[in-house]
Amino acid sequence: MEYFIDLQNQSSMIHTVKIDDSTRNGKKIITDLRRYRKGVEFDNPAIRGVVPEGYVTGDEFEKQVKENLESYCKENGIL
Repeated sequence: MEYFIDLQNQSSMIHTVKIDDSTRNGKKIITDLRRYRKGVEFDNPAIRGVVPEGYVTGDEFEKQVKENLESYCKENGIL
């Protein structure tokens, strides 16, 4: 899973960071950042409703899988 985090420093800039939580370092960074209540915000695209470029929603994925499965079954005489 990837996290998108907005980090705010004293000059009010926001930095979006991708952290891979499947690695030891990624888990440590996330754990460290969760300690800060001010200035660090964890953004969850699933809650916000905006899908990052290159990703699909669960509904879109399900639709693609169903279409591909139906196409495969028709091509191979299963349906």
